[in-house]
Amino acid sequence: MLDINLIRTNPELVKENIKKKFQDKKLALVDEVLLLDKKKRELQQEGDNLRAQRNSLAKQIGTLMREGKKEEAEKTKEISKKNNERVAAIEAETAEIDVKLKKDMMAIPNIIAADVPVGKDDSENVQGEVFLKAEEKTFEVPYHLDILESLNGIDLDSARRTSGNGFYYLTGDIARLHSAVLSYARDFMIDKGFTYCIPPYMIRSDVVSGVMSFEEMDGMMYKIEGEDLYLIGTSEHSMIGRFMNTVQPESALPYTLTSYSPCFRKEKGAHGIEERGIYRIHQFEKQEMIVICKPEESDMWYEKLWRYTVELFVSMQIPVRQLICCSGDLADLKYKSCDIEAWSPRQKKYFEVGSCSNLTDAQARRLGIRYKSASGKNEFCHTLNNTVVAPPRMLIAFLENHLQPDGSVFIPEVLRPYMGGKDKISPKK
Repeated sequence: MLDINLIRTNPELVKENIKKKFQDKKLALVDEVLLLDKKKRELQQEGDNLRAQRNSLAKQIGTLMREGKKEEAEKTKEISKKNNERVAAIEAETAEIDVKLKKDMMAIPNIIAADVPVGKDDSENVQGEVFLKAEEKTFEVPYHLDILESLNGIDLDSARRTSGNGFYYLTGDIARLHSAVLSYARDFMIDKGFTYCIPPYMIRSDVVSGVMSFEEMDGMMYKIEGEDLYLIGTSEHSMIGRFMNTVQPESALPYTLTSYSPCFRKEKGAHGIEERGIYRIHQFEKQEMIVICKPEESDMWYEKLWRYTVELFVSMQIPVRQLICCSGDLADLKYKSCDIEAWSPRQKKYFEVGSCSNLTDAQARRLGIRYKSASGKNEFCHTLNNTVVAPPRMLIAFLENHLQPDGSVFIPEVLRPYMGGKDKISPKK
């Protein structure tokens, strides 16, 4: 959510930003916000004036009564009554304006960074740096589900019976590999100085509306029937919500946190949810990184965060690249964002395995996350989030890149301590 002062003083900048995001239907919201804001301030001024008259009128009534001027006192009482009725009406009207104003403000996208490429959708995202040479295999790489089945590592049929499409059982060495990657990612981030956290897996609606746009909420979140609770789509949601409506001491910043959680997503509108495979699923696990910092530090942390993910994948000998998200592919709260994509030897192309975002103060404004600056003023923090690793999508890249001609899967050295010393997973005869 933007600072209302920015819309007041530079509405054209806000409109130009909306155009860069190809959301022209939202241009009218800027003018509507200005009108609502003007009306609210007018009502506030009128209300303040009327409230200031209360004491004066009360004193007049007391004086008139003492002087025996009952008729004049009654007239003054009538004026006071009408004033109070008007104040009540102003407060009711202001409350209605506040609701409309907040709804409009939350729909206006965050100002994007100057270096974000302008483009309509993800087809116009821009490739950044590439890490490790992507090499083609000398043999045909099977579909990832076929690799998993050859290793006796997955059971989709049973999951369909128990839970429906979009779920799975991982078994044996593959289940162990899944946990090994998460454990390695946890320790990797702890070694970077991040504090490890396990957050609540359900959050209230006021947290949901604070961490994401309404469109994202509708397409992602599972609602708990009869409760004001939602299953988290990523631990970022509850991790950021932990700081809502707080004022942090400046000395405590930055908070650098890494969190584990299962994640639950409707994947509404997603293609291929009923196809074979585990690329898009309703439930998965993820290691996340969260930073809450001062505004002047967020650009630096953005660079650090996505490079940590790259470093992690490179340490597991998986080629990756940075893909810079264009303006039309940025969610409304994002200032800038990039995906980390892993190489798929089977498809001979890269695919997304993680995403890093700087939201500046947009999230913090919605949730009331502030810090007390050296001058004693309460300022809004900046928030950032990034995927460390998210199996099982990451497993697809792992299996394809480390598949051997005999059907076995190579285990990189960094993961062997988490795999009981195993250096490979072999097919089951």
